[in-house]
Amino acid sequence: MSARSFRWTLTLLLIILGLVVGYQATPWFIDSLKRLLPEAVNQPDTPNILDDRRFQMTVRFALTVVGGLVGVILGSEIFRFVLNVQKQIESASTREKIAITVGGTFGVLLTVPFAVLFSRYGIVGIPLTLVVGITFVYLSTVAVLSMKELRVMLPVAEGEVVAEAPKIKILDTNVIIDGRIADICRTGFIEGAIYVPGFVIDELQHIADSSDSLRRARGRRGLDILNQMQKERHLEVRTYDDMVDPNEPVDKRLVSLAKSINGVIVTNDFNLNKVAELEGVQVLNVNELANALKPVVLPGEEMRVRIIKEGNQPNQGVGYMDDGTMIVVEGGRDYIDQDVDVMVTSVLQTVAGKMIFASVKSQEGEGGEWVDRSGLRLPTARLRRRR
Repeated sequence: MSARSFRWTLTLLLIILGLVVGYQATPWFIDSLKRLLPEAVNQPDTPNILDDRRFQMTVRFALTVVGGLVGVILGSEIFRFVLNVQKQIESASTREKIAITVGGTFGVLLTVPFAVLFSRYGIVGIPLTLVVGITFVYLSTVAVLSMKELRVMLPVAEGEVVAEAPKIKILDTNVIIDGRIADICRTGFIEGAIYVPGFVIDELQHIADSSDSLRRARGRRGLDILNQMQKERHLEVRTYDDMVDPNEPVDKRLVSLAKSINGVIVTNDFNLNKVAELEGVQVLNVNELANALKPVVLPGEEMRVRIIKEGNQPNQGVGYMDDGTMIVVEGGRDYIDQDVDVMVTSVLQTVAGKMIFASVKSQEGEGGEWVDRSGLRLPTARLRRRR
């Protein structure tokens, strides 16, 4: 049966069930009105409208229609739930499927005695039985999955590759506002579920409501990025928030949450990165990824750069590469707002990023030497970019 046929069949059955329940519930509904409104029944000089046939037919029709509408709504919601369960089952391994089947069977068997016991309480026993049944099925499945002997009891099928499931990626406030995480997720480099804690969303909302225009713009940017990511890729939200203390600071809650669910924190906050590493939590730092992807520049290479402003030291100029890397150019002060050829003299790598030092290249001197503005004479072979 196709998904479309299943949906229509399920909805039709629930509509019929709703119509029947609504139709049959009329006597119970009228009796309930009589108990709730005794003064309307015990009026000797006034006809009892609750016993009027036309009134009862109207009530029966209304309840029947309401039952049918409830069936339509339930059909749509139950179908959506069934589809989600189907996707989870299809993505599960053979071992997990067997564990769910075994655990579900044990859970149902354990529920039977309680169902018999709760049947004495009439209609109240139905929800009690459902709660106990769901609890037993869940606990039984978890127990079977957690068995260390499961690998022996349920061997891997031939050709099946057992791979560790990707860890949940937990986003912090700064990396969401930064925005680059959306592009990284779009390229497919981030595997596994992406989780946005509720307290991170609350912090974004608080920033977006700030009276400071800059903070307000940052908060709204973060919320817009989350909405964009939710459209492109499903995000888990607020699922595990009850596992941490709501009174702790946001950074501490992020670390505690990552430890509780064995997740990975995605951030660009240097301090959070260090604290998480001290706590033994894996961290993916967007800034470290960006630095790793920057082109490698070696001393002696030549490049062309535009001098933007004067440097901190005398006769220095400052420019930037396309990726934002700062280039400090000796002898570059006289070339502000101009494009000049420079030679890299050294590269400084820090935690905050990379800084390149270079000198302005002038003309070729005698003996095949380049003469730069700082007065250094170096062989031409050292200055040409390696290919």
